[in-house]
Amino acid sequence: MAGSHFLLGGAMFTALLLLGLASSQTGWYDAHATFYGDMQGNETMQGACGYGDLFKQGYGLETTALSTALFDNGLSCGACFEIKCVNDPQWCIPDAGTITVTATNFCPPNYSKPTGNWCNPPLQHFDLSMPMFVRIAKYKAGIIPVQYRRVRCHKRGGIKFEIKGNRYWVLVLVFNVGGVGDVSNVKIKGSNTQWLQMSRNWGQNWEVGVVLLGQSLSFQVTTRDQKMVRSDNVAPADWKFGQTFEGKSNF
Repeated sequence: MAGSHFLLGGAMFTALLLLGLASSQTGWYDAHATFYGDMQGNETMQGACGYGDLFKQGYGLETTALSTALFDNGLSCGACFEIKCVNDPQWCIPDAGTITVTATNFCPPNYSKPTGNWCNPPLQHFDLSMPMFVRIAKYKAGIIPVQYRRVRCHKRGGIKFEIKGNRYWVLVLVFNVGGVGDVSNVKIKGSNTQWLQMSRNWGQNWEVGVVLLGQSLSFQVTTRDQKMVRSDNVAPADWKFGQTFEGKSNF
């Protein structure tokens, strides 16, 4: 079952994702998958990546929580994976094909029992939403062997920015990111400032300790493949905390 706190991730995954994205038609890797929540998506909302209502934010139920090795300290939030059930004729649904999911949560390790700890490092494991799991396997399976690969994320519209915080501290949730999906760097610019480096607070929440009220806001978003999209004047000068703004471009 996925949780809302993250621990140290696997450095190996950082290298694998760059190799996998270079040739998304090859490079299947072995893993296992379970599910959490129910068919309505209960328990899959919120989570360790900082997203909120996954329906409103465009992710829906096509989501997964990642084990420590895949979560990579939250750096993999927003990444997309293609997954298929393999080598288990008893539980894999014949000719089910593949599913594509976005990483929105963390499946924490469990050191309290000697076996069945699928999310413990160094295991690569997906804790899928229930609707995604039953597309490729029978519900009673519980856990299945799968193969996965990184694929590009296809999102509608531009990158979105939810602005939170207070007068002296701005926290921005970056979501609806296409391309490789996982954001590695964010910069912000007020209409009266230069470009300011933001730091990752947790998941895909990025922060900066500067007063920016009364200024229009622009963003530079860089994903883990080092591609960058610049969104100028996304938020008007009269923006307020709690509002969400959409840029004109995406990856």
